[in-house]
Amino acid sequence: MLKQLAVKGLRRGFVAVKAFSRRALARRHARLQRRSVAHGLVRTAHASKARRVFWGFEPRRMSKSTSHIPNRSKLGGKRINRAARFSGKYGPPPRPLARRKSLEVRVAETEAEIRAAQRLRYEVFYEEMSAQASPRMAAERRDFDDFDAFADHLLVIDHSRIPDDYAGRDVPEYAVVGTYRLMRQEVAEARGGFYTASEFDIEPWVKAAGPGTRFLELGRSCVHIDHRSRPTLELMWHAIVSYLVHYDLDVMFGCASLEGTDPDKLALPLSFLHHFCRSEDADGIPTVKARKELFVDMNRLPEEEVDARKGLRALPPLIKGYLRAGAKIGDGAVVDEQFGTTDVLIVFPASQLSDRYRGKFGKGNMKDDKPTQADDTSA
Repeated sequence: MLKQLAVKGLRRGFVAVKAFSRRALARRHARLQRRSVAHGLVRTAHASKARRVFWGFEPRRMSKSTSHIPNRSKLGGKRINRAARFSGKYGPPPRPLARRKSLEVRVAETEAEIRAAQRLRYEVFYEEMSAQASPRMAAERRDFDDFDAFADHLLVIDHSRIPDDYAGRDVPEYAVVGTYRLMRQEVAEARGGFYTASEFDIEPWVKAAGPGTRFLELGRSCVHIDHRSRPTLELMWHAIVSYLVHYDLDVMFGCASLEGTDPDKLALPLSFLHHFCRSEDADGIPTVKARKELFVDMNRLPEEEVDARKGLRALPPLIKGYLRAGAKIGDGAVVDEQFGTTDVLIVFPASQLSDRYRGKFGKGNMKDDKPTQADDTSA
């Protein structure tokens, strides 16, 4: 009798423990589900058409279109774009966006790849140039800010730098030789705004353009010293054009930098931009101006004293490339003490992309141009 009672008690206790464990597990699962929805990692039930986005990998077979790229097989299966949760109907961008010989351009897909881009930025901005790092940046040897957490990071990957015996799943840091930070309007609005708004008054401009105009912010561009050539920059621009087409974007903009913080020493290039490259009010859309408290007048020299050819030659190659492609400049410059630069605003409607660039990049014609000195920008 006592033995039967003991066995029955043990059974009841075991059932009670199992029930408690199930309830605890259900509560934990509900908390994780709420947290995932709050952070955008999963979609709610009413958005059944949107695919769930993970931070890791999804296996897939090798694509025939990319299998010829050297060392592709060592980098594992398909990764999910970390910003794809904001992509809506568009989905993640193509992979790769552009390629040429051993170079591939695509969006970073893991935290490790973003850190590789940040370390390249640190090497260029803080070690080669005159940017001032915070103690944490110096300790970690990375350039980072709050916008990195939700922007898309364009990577130029040199597969010739990846050893044949490399077995890692992420791209090694030394293979990332170029980067661009891309911020779509819907992403910026979901996370507090554009980086450019800290220097330029872009809100009236964006509102005046109307809800049918979709903006893309470009920034934090840099290229490793060994790859600063025209073909590398053109490959990056081919990728950006592919990104524009994929997300159906209308206007690109962002800060571009002239090295130095004394506007008087930059009088020629600033005056050239002011007199010959400044955007004008059009169709009720105002010219973007630097914020009042930061405004630096670019009109340092009278127009008749500005030699246009010398002014163009005095500009960094990246800004010259923007202008040749059809970009315009906002009104006023901003001195960025942290990066040791004077920033101007690039305004680049996709509809104004010059025929030369549209034909070259829109059709993927990546010719073997002779190398020229390329440029880096801190914004």
